[in-house]
Amino acid sequence: MSERKLFVDYDQYEKGTKIVDLIEKLADSPESLQLESLVIGDWGGAYENDSSEAVEALVRLKDRFPQLRSLFIGDMSYEECEVSWINQSNIGPILTAYPELKSLTIKGSTGLGLDLARHDKLEELVIICGGLGKEVIASISEGSFPNLKKLELYLGVEDYGFDGSLEDILPLIEPGKFPQLAYLGLKDSEIQDEIAIAVANAPILDQLHTLDLSMGTLSDRGAEALLQSEKIKKLEFLDLSHHYMSDKMMKRWQQSGIKADISDHQGDADEEDYRYPSLTE
Repeated sequence: MSERKLFVDYDQYEKGTKIVDLIEKLADSPESLQLESLVIGDWGGAYENDSSEAVEALVRLKDRFPQLRSLFIGDMSYEECEVSWINQSNIGPILTAYPELKSLTIKGSTGLGLDLARHDKLEELVIICGGLGKEVIASISEGSFPNLKKLELYLGVEDYGFDGSLEDILPLIEPGKFPQLAYLGLKDSEIQDEIAIAVANAPILDQLHTLDLSMGTLSDRGAEALLQSEKIKKLEFLDLSHHYMSDKMMKRWQQSGIKADISDHQGDADEEDYRYPSLTE
């Protein structure tokens, strides 16, 4: 797959280079007509400037990227910009502009919107952040993604943007919501136990090969619900890495025969105040 990454580094930003200039230059080249994957990194001072100019340019120049199937907006290292500082914008117009898109990955949730959240051919939607707002979660659950096979959401913590509750997440696992979904990631959450208990016997598990509840604050309470579920036992893979299970509970998982990743043990913390998701700021 032909791929390009565009970004504005610190020196370029100081000299006035804009991400729009780089997108336009790429769009004017013969390469754009064959490009299948595009990664947008730091658009220049992402801690103070949002992604709207990059999004608008990609929408305006959509006809120059007829083969584009994969798009990543916000691919930045910690050194470039901490994930909680990345200023996003409404990414919804991208979905409308690129009807053949198969994969969309977004990093950063400050100012993020996803309206309109509908796409007939999108197969993969990933949002990486330290806290996902309930409005974005609602956009996804109320949207239309009939061919979505992978949904991976970093839910994060309240201090960095998660302003919802389990009630906001439950619509994502309603029967028939995503008929082709095979991989569901509801991860990096400060309410990982509540999510685990809610999803343990959800009908959506019958269509999944992978359930990813990693990177969160899972303890024995949530792990017990999963361990008792017949639906969980039928999964091809369960990711519970980065967790707060007790040694006793981990031993039970090891003896269960269930294909589960229980690595990255964070200790046995009984108090929720001492349990933290892996990615926050």
